[in-house]
Amino acid sequence: MTLRQAQGPTGEPQGPAAKDLGSRAARVRGVLRLAQPPIARFLPGLIWGVLSATAAVSLLAVSGWLIVSASIVDSLVPLSIAVVGVRFFAVSRAVTRYLERLSGHDAALRQLATTRADMVRRLIPLSPAGLGSTDRGRVLAALVDDVENLQILPLRVVQPLAVAGVVALGAVGFIAFVSPPAALTLAVCLLAAAAASVGLGWVFGSRAEALVSTRRADLSAALVDYFGSLDVLLAYGAEEQARERVREADAVLRRLVARASLAQAIAAGVVSAVAGAASVWALAAAAPGLATGAIDGPWLAVAVLVPMVVFEIFGAVPIAAASWRSVRSSAERIVDVLPDRMPAELRTDDGEDAEIAGTPSLRLRGVRANWPGGTAALAGVDLDLRPGERVLVAGPSGAGKSSLAAVLVGFLRAEGDYRIGEREAAALSGPALRRTIGLCEQSPQLFDEDIRQNLLFARDTATDEELRDVLDRVGLGEWVRERGGLDARVGDRGALVSGGQAQRIALARALLRGFPVLVLDEPTAGVDPDASDALLRDLLAAAGDQSVLLISHVAPPAGTVDRVVRLENGRTV
Repeated sequence: MTLRQAQGPTGEPQGPAAKDLGSRAARVRGVLRLAQPPIARFLPGLIWGVLSATAAVSLLAVSGWLIVSASIVDSLVPLSIAVVGVRFFAVSRAVTRYLERLSGHDAALRQLATTRADMVRRLIPLSPAGLGSTDRGRVLAALVDDVENLQILPLRVVQPLAVAGVVALGAVGFIAFVSPPAALTLAVCLLAAAAASVGLGWVFGSRAEALVSTRRADLSAALVDYFGSLDVLLAYGAEEQARERVREADAVLRRLVARASLAQAIAAGVVSAVAGAASVWALAAAAPGLATGAIDGPWLAVAVLVPMVVFEIFGAVPIAAASWRSVRSSAERIVDVLPDRMPAELRTDDGEDAEIAGTPSLRLRGVRANWPGGTAALAGVDLDLRPGERVLVAGPSGAGKSSLAAVLVGFLRAEGDYRIGEREAAALSGPALRRTIGLCEQSPQLFDEDIRQNLLFARDTATDEELRDVLDRVGLGEWVRERGGLDARVGDRGALVSGGQAQRIALARALLRGFPVLVLDEPTAGVDPDASDALLRDLLAAAGDQSVLLISHVAPPAGTVDRVVRLENGRTV
């Protein structure tokens, strides 16, 4: 049963017949913009970061000046201001660093929550029909791993680059007052380090970093397939092959991560080497000034020591470049899995959110529908379901029976005349439609919770007495009591219950929800043929006065349905 309250789409329809309103690159930029916190929230962390880096540079500069000055003067009284400065910058560096982390992570995590919610809002209108054959593992990787990775955009890309840029410019300007030749040397070394480290990181690591996100999705898909099909794999002796697929995906991912890490290590080594060279060259450039009196010993120490701490801060630049490639790859994966516009074949949810009183009739005339991508689902269906009636929709596999169910609950857009009572279905919102028509799917979703919680998803205000009553109605009362009551677990996706028991739990949820119309899609799929008749009798009897559209390729027991409608090739015959 689907208890989906879909949100509205985030844009105009997109599909083979829809207008393309934006390129893939533009949509990637949109995801990246969404991942970056607004300036008012991001600015405090950036300011604290600049102050923390400035305090670090100032601490080393004042300390160096103080040590050299103390070695050449007889009294420490003139140095008292510098002593106070060392203490001040030491304390302020720690405080501002803490505030930078606090503000920066607060902004990034708040924006991550916004981004994740936006991704889910985009997914809801697409599910289930819009996802088509998209691998569940890849969707999971996009929603979890790739969205999680977006938080490093403000933390490891934007903020470090801004802080490094501001501090580098400030340090070069400050050293220019001390020794212009040393300042020129520092500027050249910074530019050379940036070009070399970023360039080498790109050469050695860009391909690996771009593939990490994709290979992580492959590993996620392999794990989901493995654990989701473990019972079948064990039954047919194919578990080892599936496990080998997981091992291969993991090995590929580990090699890519190792290669990306090696590229970052090479870039960091370049920065460290240039940092040492910068101090040596600064000494060589500023030392002649001692002979001319242009600079004294304490300030020479400052000119030599400042490049060391500046390059420590500047070391974030190659890491930021690598992080940018990783973030962009994640954004591209998200765009590929979760397009931000609805396929034209899906129904939009912009209709009236109206309540339909009583049990309405359903009337379909010449209804057609397509799956996303243009695959025909229905080619002309005529159907009537009167209040309280039981109608069987029969037909061979591929005839369009499940497509009809998807149209009835609004998962696919219907063309033709589809009415609920006196209202056109197209004029109703998706939530309004699904409050009226409940779908018990062929493979109902059971959560790894107890029976109570699986029922409360339908109506969270239901009492235990109501839950026991509805379980009795669907023929599960005695079974639940034998299992220990409502606290009995059902396992991951219902692993601890049989197919028939899963269908009964799904029907119990539908009865709790109180849908006027029920659509039962292949309720006997996966059920022992000897038990299917009993299951159908119990399901139809439990529905009471509700209208029921039974979709099945198995004939129900005699006298349980009022009429039979047959589908072939998407048409009623």
